[in-house]
Amino acid sequence: MSDPITQLEPKHVWKYFTQMTAIPHRSKNEAEIGRWLQQVGRDHGLTVRTDEVGNIVLVVPATPGHEKAPIVILQGHMDMVCEQNNDSTHDFAKDPLKLRVDGEWLMATGTTLGADNGVGLAGALAILDDPDAVHGPLEILATMDEETGMTGAFNLKTEFLDGRMMLNLDSEEDGAIYVGCAGGADVKAFFDHETAPAPAGSVLLEVGIGGLRGGHSGLNIIENRANALRMLARLLKDLQKQGVAFTLTDLAGGSAHNAIPREATAGVVVAGGEAARVKGIIEARFDRMRAEYGKRETRMSLSCADRGACAVPAWKPELAAALVDFMLLVPNGALTMSQDLPNLVESSCNLATIKTAGGKVIAHLSCRSSVQPVIPEIQETIAIAAARVGATAELGAGYPAWQPDMDSPLLAAAKGVFEGVFGRTPEIKAIHAGLECGIIGEKFPGIKMVSFGPEIHGAHSPEEKVHVPSVGRFYQALRGILKQLA
Repeated sequence: MSDPITQLEPKHVWKYFTQMTAIPHRSKNEAEIGRWLQQVGRDHGLTVRTDEVGNIVLVVPATPGHEKAPIVILQGHMDMVCEQNNDSTHDFAKDPLKLRVDGEWLMATGTTLGADNGVGLAGALAILDDPDAVHGPLEILATMDEETGMTGAFNLKTEFLDGRMMLNLDSEEDGAIYVGCAGGADVKAFFDHETAPAPAGSVLLEVGIGGLRGGHSGLNIIENRANALRMLARLLKDLQKQGVAFTLTDLAGGSAHNAIPREATAGVVVAGGEAARVKGIIEARFDRMRAEYGKRETRMSLSCADRGACAVPAWKPELAAALVDFMLLVPNGALTMSQDLPNLVESSCNLATIKTAGGKVIAHLSCRSSVQPVIPEIQETIAIAAARVGATAELGAGYPAWQPDMDSPLLAAAKGVFEGVFGRTPEIKAIHAGLECGIIGEKFPGIKMVSFGPEIHGAHSPEEKVHVPSVGRFYQALRGILKQLA
Protein backbone atom coordinates (compact mmCIF):
# COMPACT_ATOMS: atom_id res chain seq x y z
CA MET A 1 0.00 0.00 0.00
CA SER A 2 1.39 3.41 -0.95
CA ASP A 3 2.05 6.07 1.65
CA PRO A 4 -0.94 8.48 1.60
CA ILE A 5 1.39 11.43 2.19
CA THR A 6 3.07 10.86 -1.17
CA GLN A 7 -0.34 11.36 -2.82
CA LEU A 8 -0.91 14.82 -1.34
CA GLU A 9 -0.99 17.92 -3.55
CA PRO A 10 0.92 20.06 -4.36
CA LYS A 11 3.47 17.26 -4.68
CA HIS A 12 6.50 19.56 -4.83
CA VAL A 13 5.57 21.18 -1.50
CA TRP A 14 4.93 17.90 0.30
CA LYS A 15 8.12 16.38 -1.09
CA TYR A 16 10.27 19.02 0.57
CA PHE A 17 8.21 19.11 3.76
CA THR A 18 8.42 15.35 4.33
CA GLN A 19 12.17 15.48 3.73
CA MET A 20 12.43 18.14 6.44
CA THR A 21 10.44 16.05 8.93
CA ALA A 22 13.08 13.33 8.63
CA ILE A 23 15.87 15.74 9.63
CA PRO A 24 16.26 16.90 13.26
CA HIS A 25 15.96 20.67 13.41
CA ARG A 26 15.32 21.80 16.94
CA SER A 27 16.07 25.48 17.57
CA LYS A 28 19.82 26.09 17.89
CA ASN A 29 20.48 22.68 16.31
CA GLU A 30 19.85 23.43 12.64
CA ALA A 31 23.25 22.37 11.27
CA GLU A 32 21.94 19.21 9.61
CA ILE A 33 18.93 20.82 7.97
CA GLY A 34 21.19 23.71 6.92
CA ARG A 35 23.48 21.27 5.10
CA TRP A 36 20.44 19.68 3.45
CA LEU A 37 19.13 23.07 2.33
CA GLN A 38 22.49 24.04 0.85
CA GLN A 39 22.59 20.73 -1.02
CA VAL A 40 19.12 21.43 -2.45
CA GLY A 41 20.50 24.70 -3.78
CA ARG A 42 23.59 23.09 -5.28
CA ASP A 43 21.49 20.34 -6.87
CA HIS A 44 19.57 23.07 -8.69
CA GLY A 45 22.74 24.87 -9.77
CA LEU A 46 22.04 27.88 -7.57
CA THR A 47 24.38 30.30 -5.87
CA VAL A 48 24.26 29.55 -2.14
CA ARG A 49 25.19 32.14 0.47
CA THR A 50 25.68 31.56 4.20
CA ASP A 51 26.62 33.89 7.02
CA GLU A 52 28.36 33.59 10.39
CA VAL A 53 25.31 32.48 12.37
CA GLY A 54 23.96 29.95 9.86
CA ASN A 55 21.41 31.86 7.79
CA ILE A 56 21.19 30.61 4.20
CA VAL A 57 20.18 32.30 0.96
CA LEU A 58 19.51 30.44 -2.29
CA VAL A 59 19.81 32.85 -5.24
CA VAL A 60 17.25 31.84 -7.89
CA PRO A 61 17.44 33.30 -11.43
CA ALA A 62 14.30 34.70 -13.00
CA THR A 63 12.30 32.61 -15.41
CA PRO A 64 13.22 33.65 -18.97
CA GLY A 65 11.85 37.04 -19.94
CA HIS A 66 11.43 38.29 -16.36
CA GLU A 67 15.02 39.12 -15.48
CA LYS A 68 14.27 42.84 -14.95
CA ALA A 69 11.56 42.27 -12.37
CA PRO A 70 12.35 43.33 -8.78
CA ILE A 71 14.11 40.78 -6.58
CA VAL A 72 11.65 39.09 -4.23
CA ILE A 73 12.76 37.47 -0.97
CA LEU A 74 10.90 34.32 0.07
CA GLN A 75 11.55 33.98 3.78
CA GLY A 76 11.02 31.30 6.38
CA HIS A 77 12.90 29.80 9.31
CA MET A 78 14.66 26.44 9.58
CA ASP A 79 13.96 25.52 13.20
CA MET A 80 10.90 23.99 14.84
CA VAL A 81 9.48 23.89 18.37
CA CYS A 82 10.03 20.39 19.80
CA GLU A 83 7.18 19.44 22.14
CA GLN A 84 5.96 15.93 22.89
CA ASN A 85 3.43 14.15 25.07
CA ASN A 86 4.59 12.49 28.28
CA ASP A 87 4.09 9.02 26.84
CA SER A 88 6.07 9.76 23.66
CA THR A 89 9.51 8.13 23.33
CA HIS A 90 10.44 10.32 20.36
CA ASP A 91 14.03 11.62 20.34
CA PHE A 92 14.10 14.97 18.54
CA ALA A 93 17.89 14.73 18.23
CA LYS A 94 17.73 11.78 15.83
CA ASP A 95 14.25 10.40 15.11
CA PRO A 96 12.20 11.32 12.04
CA LEU A 97 8.71 12.56 12.83
CA LYS A 98 5.90 10.03 12.52
CA LEU A 99 3.45 11.62 10.10
CA ARG A 100 -0.20 10.66 9.73
CA VAL A 101 -3.14 11.94 7.72
CA ASP A 102 -6.35 12.44 9.67
CA GLY A 103 -9.09 13.42 7.24
CA GLU A 104 -8.01 16.75 5.73
CA TRP A 105 -5.25 17.30 8.28
CA LEU A 106 -1.62 16.21 8.53
CA MET A 107 -0.23 15.60 12.02
CA ALA A 108 2.66 13.96 13.80
CA THR A 109 2.10 11.22 16.36
CA GLY A 110 2.76 12.43 19.90
CA THR A 111 4.89 15.42 18.91
CA THR A 112 4.86 18.79 17.23
CA LEU A 113 4.76 18.61 13.44
CA GLY A 114 7.03 21.48 12.46
CA ALA A 115 4.51 22.80 9.92
CA ASP A 116 5.53 26.04 11.63
CA ASN A 117 7.55 26.91 9.56
CA GLY A 118 8.41 23.83 7.51
CA VAL A 119 5.45 24.12 5.17
CA GLY A 120 6.27 27.74 4.36
CA LEU A 121 9.89 26.93 3.59
CA ALA A 122 8.78 23.91 1.54
CA GLY A 123 6.51 26.20 -0.49
CA ALA A 124 9.47 28.40 -1.36
CA LEU A 125 11.59 25.41 -2.37
CA ALA A 126 8.75 23.94 -4.45
CA ILE A 127 9.11 26.90 -6.83
CA LEU A 128 12.48 25.40 -7.84
CA ASP A 129 10.82 22.23 -9.17
CA ASP A 130 7.66 23.76 -10.61
CA PRO A 131 7.86 24.08 -14.42
CA ASP A 132 4.76 26.31 -14.45
CA ALA A 133 6.03 28.84 -11.90
CA VAL A 134 6.72 32.33 -13.33
CA HIS A 135 8.84 34.70 -11.29
CA GLY A 136 11.50 37.37 -11.35
CA PRO A 137 14.82 36.97 -9.51
CA LEU A 138 14.35 35.36 -6.08
CA GLU A 139 16.28 35.06 -2.85
CA ILE A 140 15.07 32.17 -0.69
CA LEU A 141 16.10 33.21 2.82
CA ALA A 142 16.11 30.53 5.54
CA THR A 143 16.86 31.95 8.96
CA MET A 144 17.97 30.00 12.01
CA ASP A 145 16.77 29.90 15.62
CA GLU A 146 13.58 31.88 15.09
CA GLU A 147 11.65 30.09 17.82
CA THR A 148 13.99 30.67 20.76
CA GLY A 149 15.57 34.04 20.03
CA MET A 150 15.22 35.07 16.37
CA THR A 151 19.00 34.84 16.31
CA GLY A 152 19.17 34.55 12.53
CA ALA A 153 17.08 37.65 11.89
CA PHE A 154 18.90 39.69 14.52
CA ASN A 155 22.26 38.89 12.91
CA LEU A 156 21.35 39.53 9.29
CA LYS A 157 23.77 41.86 7.55
CA THR A 158 22.41 44.36 5.03
CA GLU A 159 24.79 43.08 2.34
CA PHE A 160 23.43 39.53 2.74
CA LEU A 161 20.25 40.38 0.80
CA ASP A 162 19.76 42.33 -2.41
CA GLY A 163 15.94 42.26 -2.48
CA ARG A 164 13.78 44.92 -0.86
CA MET A 165 10.46 43.16 -1.28
CA MET A 166 9.71 40.15 0.93
CA LEU A 167 7.08 37.45 1.28
CA ASN A 168 7.27 36.03 4.79
CA LEU A 169 5.78 32.51 4.69
CA ASP A 170 5.34 32.07 8.45
CA SER A 171 1.65 32.81 9.06
CA GLU A 172 -0.94 30.22 10.01
CA GLU A 173 -4.35 31.32 8.73
CA ASP A 174 -5.83 30.28 5.40
CA GLY A 175 -6.90 33.23 3.26
CA ALA A 176 -5.45 35.99 5.46
CA ILE A 177 -2.65 38.42 4.71
CA TYR A 178 -0.66 39.70 7.67
CA VAL A 179 0.82 43.18 7.63
CA GLY A 180 1.94 43.63 11.25
CA CYS A 181 3.09 41.73 14.31
CA ALA A 182 3.73 42.21 18.00
CA GLY A 183 7.11 42.90 19.47
CA GLY A 184 8.29 41.04 22.51
CA ALA A 185 10.87 40.52 25.21
CA ASP A 186 11.55 37.94 27.90
CA VAL A 187 12.17 38.18 31.63
CA LYS A 188 13.95 35.66 33.81
CA ALA A 189 13.56 35.68 37.60
CA PHE A 190 16.21 33.95 39.72
CA PHE A 191 15.60 32.51 43.19
CA ASP A 192 18.43 31.16 45.36
CA HIS A 193 18.01 27.38 45.56
CA GLU A 194 18.46 26.78 49.27
CA THR A 195 17.70 23.32 50.72
CA ALA A 196 17.75 21.57 54.07
CA PRO A 197 16.86 18.06 55.29
CA ALA A 198 13.13 17.45 55.21
CA PRO A 199 11.49 17.75 58.65
CA ALA A 200 11.30 14.52 60.62
CA GLY A 201 8.14 12.55 59.98
CA SER A 202 7.33 14.39 56.74
CA VAL A 203 6.01 12.72 53.61
CA LEU A 204 6.41 13.56 49.94
CA LEU A 205 3.40 14.06 47.65
CA GLU A 206 4.11 14.23 43.94
CA VAL A 207 1.56 16.58 42.41
CA GLY A 208 1.19 16.90 38.65
CA ILE A 209 -1.08 18.78 36.27
CA GLY A 210 -1.31 17.61 32.65
CA GLY A 211 -3.53 17.15 29.66
CA LEU A 212 -3.78 20.87 28.93
CA ARG A 213 -3.95 22.24 25.40
CA GLY A 214 -0.95 24.51 25.70
CA GLY A 215 -0.21 26.10 22.35
CA HIS A 216 1.47 29.21 21.02
CA SER A 217 1.80 31.90 23.67
CA GLY A 218 0.98 34.58 21.10
CA LEU A 219 -1.59 33.04 18.79
CA ASN A 220 -3.54 31.08 21.42
CA ILE A 221 -3.30 33.51 24.34
CA ILE A 222 -6.64 35.09 23.37
CA GLU A 223 -8.42 31.79 24.08
CA ASN A 224 -7.68 31.89 27.82
CA ARG A 225 -6.21 28.41 27.77
CA ALA A 226 -5.07 27.11 31.14
CA ASN A 227 -1.45 27.61 32.18
CA ALA A 228 -0.22 24.55 34.08
CA LEU A 229 2.28 26.54 36.18
CA ARG A 230 -0.32 29.09 37.20
CA MET A 231 -2.77 26.31 38.09
CA LEU A 232 -0.15 24.58 40.20
CA ALA A 233 0.56 27.81 42.07
CA ARG A 234 -3.14 28.17 42.84
CA LEU A 235 -3.27 24.64 44.25
CA LEU A 236 -0.31 25.35 46.50
CA LYS A 237 -1.72 28.71 47.60
CA ASP A 238 -4.88 26.92 48.70
CA LEU A 239 -2.76 24.81 51.04
CA GLN A 240 -1.43 28.01 52.64
CA LYS A 241 -4.96 29.38 52.99
CA GLN A 242 -6.06 26.16 54.68
CA GLY A 243 -3.25 26.45 57.23
CA VAL A 244 -1.11 23.61 55.84
CA ALA A 245 2.61 23.94 56.54
CA PHE A 246 4.50 22.67 53.50
CA THR A 247 7.63 23.05 51.47
CA LEU A 248 8.83 21.65 48.14
CA THR A 249 11.53 19.38 46.81
CA ASP A 250 11.02 20.63 43.27
CA LEU A 251 8.69 22.63 41.06
CA ALA A 252 8.97 22.55 37.28
CA GLY A 253 6.88 23.00 34.18
CA GLY A 254 6.75 24.28 30.64
CA SER A 255 9.29 23.53 27.96
CA ALA A 256 9.58 26.61 25.71
CA HIS A 257 9.44 30.36 26.24
CA ASN A 258 6.86 30.76 23.48
CA ALA A 259 4.51 27.94 24.49
CA ILE A 260 1.74 27.96 27.09
CA PRO A 261 2.76 25.31 29.67
CA ARG A 262 0.76 22.11 29.27
CA GLU A 263 2.25 20.25 32.23
CA ALA A 264 3.74 21.10 35.62
CA THR A 265 4.86 19.07 38.63
CA ALA A 266 5.82 19.71 42.24
CA GLY A 267 7.17 17.62 45.08
CA VAL A 268 5.17 18.77 48.12
CA VAL A 269 6.51 17.98 51.60
CA VAL A 270 3.97 17.90 54.46
CA ALA A 271 3.69 16.40 57.91
CA GLY A 272 2.84 12.72 57.77
CA GLY A 273 -0.52 13.16 59.44
CA GLU A 274 -1.55 15.83 56.93
CA ALA A 275 -1.18 13.80 53.72
CA ALA A 276 -4.83 12.76 53.38
CA ARG A 277 -6.14 16.27 54.14
CA VAL A 278 -3.67 17.86 51.73
CA LYS A 279 -4.73 15.50 48.97
CA GLY A 280 -8.37 16.39 49.61
CA ILE A 281 -7.66 20.14 49.48
CA ILE A 282 -5.75 19.79 46.20
CA GLU A 283 -8.44 17.63 44.59
CA ALA A 284 -11.23 19.99 45.66
CA ARG A 285 -9.38 23.02 44.29
CA PHE A 286 -8.70 21.21 41.02
CA ASP A 287 -12.38 20.36 40.65
CA ARG A 288 -13.22 24.06 40.93
CA MET A 289 -10.66 24.83 38.25
CA ARG A 290 -12.11 22.10 36.06
CA ALA A 291 -15.46 23.89 36.22
CA GLU A 292 -13.72 27.21 35.53
CA TYR A 293 -12.04 26.06 32.32
CA GLY A 294 -14.94 23.87 31.18
CA LYS A 295 -14.92 23.25 27.45
CA ARG A 296 -11.60 25.07 26.97
CA GLU A 297 -9.71 22.27 28.71
CA THR A 298 -11.58 18.99 28.41
CA ARG A 299 -8.59 16.72 29.04
CA MET A 300 -7.01 18.41 32.05
CA SER A 301 -5.80 15.94 34.64
CA LEU A 302 -4.43 15.90 38.18
CA SER A 303 -2.17 13.38 39.86
CA CYS A 304 -1.36 13.41 43.57
CA ALA A 305 0.72 10.42 44.65
CA ASP A 306 1.91 9.73 48.21
CA ARG A 307 5.56 8.63 48.00
CA GLY A 308 5.97 8.00 51.71
CA ALA A 309 8.71 9.39 53.91
CA CYS A 310 10.60 12.25 52.27
CA ALA A 311 14.20 11.10 51.86
CA VAL A 312 15.51 13.97 49.70
CA PRO A 313 16.51 17.53 50.62
CA ALA A 314 13.65 20.00 50.71
CA TRP A 315 13.56 23.67 49.80
CA LYS A 316 13.62 26.12 52.64
CA PRO A 317 9.96 27.05 53.26
CA GLU A 318 10.70 30.70 52.47
CA LEU A 319 11.77 29.75 48.94
CA ALA A 320 8.61 27.72 48.32
CA ALA A 321 6.39 30.54 49.59
CA ALA A 322 8.27 33.17 47.55
CA LEU A 323 8.00 31.22 44.30
CA VAL A 324 4.29 30.52 44.74
CA ASP A 325 3.59 34.20 45.45
CA PHE A 326 5.68 35.26 42.44
CA MET A 327 3.78 32.88 40.14
CA LEU A 328 0.52 34.47 41.22
CA LEU A 329 1.73 38.08 41.24
CA VAL A 330 3.10 38.26 37.71
CA PRO A 331 0.77 39.16 34.82
CA ASN A 332 -0.31 36.16 32.77
CA GLY A 333 -2.54 35.78 29.72
CA ALA A 334 -4.10 38.44 27.51
CA LEU A 335 -3.72 41.86 29.17
CA THR A 336 -5.18 44.39 26.68
CA MET A 337 -6.95 44.25 23.33
CA SER A 338 -6.05 46.17 20.17
CA GLN A 339 -7.53 49.62 19.74
CA ASP A 340 -7.34 49.33 15.94
CA LEU A 341 -8.19 45.77 14.89
CA PRO A 342 -11.03 43.59 16.22
CA ASN A 343 -10.27 40.39 18.14
CA LEU A 344 -6.55 41.11 18.31
CA VAL A 345 -4.65 40.96 21.57
CA GLU A 346 -2.55 44.08 22.03
CA SER A 347 -0.45 43.02 25.03
CA SER A 348 0.09 39.74 26.89
CA CYS A 349 2.41 37.86 29.20
CA ASN A 350 3.06 34.13 29.50
CA LEU A 351 4.53 32.40 32.56
CA ALA A 352 6.38 29.96 30.34
CA THR A 353 8.84 27.75 32.24
CA ILE A 354 10.21 27.07 35.69
CA LYS A 355 13.28 24.93 36.25
CA THR A 356 16.19 24.49 38.66
CA ALA A 357 19.74 24.90 37.37
CA GLY A 358 23.08 26.26 38.55
CA GLY A 359 21.97 26.74 42.13
CA LYS A 360 18.94 28.81 41.10
CA VAL A 361 15.24 28.27 40.56
CA ILE A 362 14.56 30.11 37.30
CA ALA A 363 11.20 31.39 36.10
CA HIS A 364 11.04 32.44 32.43
CA LEU A 365 8.28 34.75 31.18
CA SER A 366 7.49 36.03 27.68
CA CYS A 367 6.00 39.52 27.17
CA ARG A 368 4.38 40.72 23.93
CA SER A 369 2.78 43.90 22.68
CA SER A 370 2.06 45.60 19.38
CA VAL A 371 2.63 48.92 21.20
CA GLN A 372 6.38 48.96 21.70
CA PRO A 373 6.53 51.13 24.89
CA VAL A 374 4.23 48.69 26.69
CA ILE A 375 6.78 45.86 26.59
CA PRO A 376 9.25 47.41 29.08
CA GLU A 377 6.30 48.29 31.33
CA ILE A 378 5.28 44.62 31.53
CA GLN A 379 8.90 43.69 32.17
CA GLU A 380 9.10 46.26 34.97
CA THR A 381 5.95 44.84 36.58
CA ILE A 382 7.56 41.39 36.64
CA ALA A 383 10.80 42.83 38.03
CA ILE A 384 8.84 44.52 40.85
CA ALA A 385 7.11 41.24 41.68
CA ALA A 386 10.48 39.47 41.73
CA ALA A 387 11.97 42.09 44.07
CA ARG A 388 9.01 41.85 46.44
CA VAL A 389 9.67 38.13 47.00
CA GLY A 390 13.46 38.39 47.18
CA ALA A 391 14.30 37.27 43.65
CA THR A 392 16.36 39.04 41.01
CA ALA A 393 15.11 39.77 37.49
CA GLU A 394 16.97 39.76 34.19
CA LEU A 395 15.21 41.74 31.44
CA GLY A 396 15.78 40.62 27.85
CA ALA A 397 16.38 43.11 25.05
CA GLY A 398 13.55 41.74 22.92
CA TYR A 399 12.54 42.32 19.31
CA PRO A 400 10.56 45.12 17.60
CA ALA A 401 6.98 45.16 16.39
CA TRP A 402 6.18 45.35 12.66
CA GLN A 403 3.98 48.33 11.89
CA PRO A 404 1.43 47.90 9.06
CA ASP A 405 1.89 49.71 5.72
CA MET A 406 -1.60 49.71 4.26
CA ASP A 407 -0.48 51.63 1.14
CA SER A 408 2.21 49.14 0.12
CA PRO A 409 2.14 48.15 -3.59
CA LEU A 410 3.14 44.64 -2.48
CA LEU A 411 0.02 44.43 -0.33
CA ALA A 412 -2.11 45.63 -3.26
CA ALA A 413 -0.66 42.90 -5.49
CA ALA A 414 -1.18 40.24 -2.84
CA LYS A 415 -4.80 41.31 -2.27
CA GLY A 416 -5.58 41.02 -5.96
CA VAL A 417 -4.11 37.52 -6.18
CA PHE A 418 -5.91 36.35 -3.02
CA GLU A 419 -9.23 37.55 -4.41
CA GLY A 420 -8.68 35.29 -7.42
CA VAL A 421 -7.56 32.27 -5.37
CA PHE A 422 -10.13 32.48 -2.57
CA GLY A 423 -13.00 34.16 -4.40
CA ARG A 424 -13.30 36.88 -1.77
CA THR A 425 -11.52 39.89 -0.35
CA PRO A 426 -8.79 38.65 1.97
CA GLU A 427 -8.68 39.57 5.62
CA ILE A 428 -5.85 42.00 6.30
CA LYS A 429 -4.58 41.32 9.79
CA ALA A 430 -1.85 41.74 12.34
CA ILE A 431 -0.68 38.88 14.54
CA HIS A 432 -0.04 38.78 18.27
CA ALA A 433 3.21 36.94 17.83
CA GLY A 434 6.73 37.79 16.86
CA LEU A 435 7.47 37.52 13.18
CA GLU A 436 10.93 38.09 11.84
CA CYS A 437 9.40 40.87 9.74
CA GLY A 438 9.72 43.26 12.67
CA ILE A 439 13.48 42.72 12.93
CA ILE A 440 14.07 42.58 9.18
CA GLY A 441 12.04 45.74 8.65
CA GLU A 442 14.19 47.57 11.19
CA LYS A 443 17.42 46.34 9.54
CA PHE A 444 16.28 47.10 5.97
CA PRO A 445 14.44 50.45 6.07
CA GLY A 446 11.82 50.78 3.36
CA ILE A 447 11.53 47.05 2.65
CA LYS A 448 8.00 46.04 1.62
CA MET A 449 6.64 42.92 3.33
CA VAL A 450 3.54 40.79 3.69
CA SER A 451 3.11 37.46 5.47
CA PHE A 452 0.79 34.56 4.66
CA GLY A 453 0.60 30.80 5.01
CA PRO A 454 -1.67 27.76 5.23
CA GLU A 455 -4.05 26.88 8.08
CA ILE A 456 -2.06 25.52 11.03
CA HIS A 457 -3.66 24.68 14.36
CA GLY A 458 -1.97 23.89 17.67
CA ALA A 459 1.46 25.25 16.77
CA HIS A 460 4.07 24.69 19.51
CA SER A 461 2.11 21.75 20.94
CA PRO A 462 1.77 18.04 20.09
CA GLU A 463 -1.68 18.89 18.73
CA GLU A 464 -0.07 20.81 15.85
CA LYS A 465 -1.68 20.02 12.49
CA VAL A 466 -1.83 21.57 9.05
CA HIS A 467 -4.92 21.63 6.82
CA VAL A 468 -3.91 19.88 3.61
CA PRO A 469 -6.28 21.68 1.18
CA SER A 470 -5.13 25.05 2.56
CA VAL A 471 -1.55 24.21 1.60
CA GLY A 472 -2.69 24.00 -2.00
CA ARG A 473 -4.30 27.43 -1.77
CA PHE A 474 -1.24 28.86 -0.02
CA TYR A 475 1.02 27.60 -2.81
CA GLN A 476 -1.36 28.84 -5.50
CA ALA A 477 -1.31 32.30 -3.88
CA LEU A 478 2.48 32.24 -3.65
CA ARG A 479 2.83 31.42 -7.33
CA GLY A 480 0.23 34.03 -8.23
CA ILE A 481 1.96 36.82 -6.31
CA LEU A 482 5.33 35.96 -7.83
CA LYS A 483 3.83 35.98 -11.32
CA GLN A 484 2.10 39.31 -10.65
CA LEU A 485 5.35 40.89 -9.38
CA ALA A 486 7.27 39.53 -12.36
